[in-house]
Amino acid sequence: MSKDWMNDPALAGIDSAKLEFLQALVFESRGLQREQMLPFLMAVAKKGQADHITFSDEEIDTIVAVIKKESTPEDAAVIDKMMRMRKKRG
Repeated sequence: MSKDWMNDPALAGIDSAKLEFLQALVFESRGLQREQMLPFLMAVAKKGQADHITFSDEEIDTIVAVIKKESTPEDAAVIDKMMRMRKKRG
């Protein structure tokens, strides 16, 4: 995914530091093996906490909608599954 997704007008109300954080997450996670993902995500979560980066439910829904527009149908299905799992826990 290119950086173009961050220019979507729907994201105008979301702090650019949060979007940059997500962009870095996407690029840094590329090429990781499945067993490397959990330690990577834990490190990212720790950095997000240290930098006081949090997302409201509305921000998450908006970001996910924008990312899905740029995704393949297969990736969109994975995103939908992750979002369903997230809502079950919440």
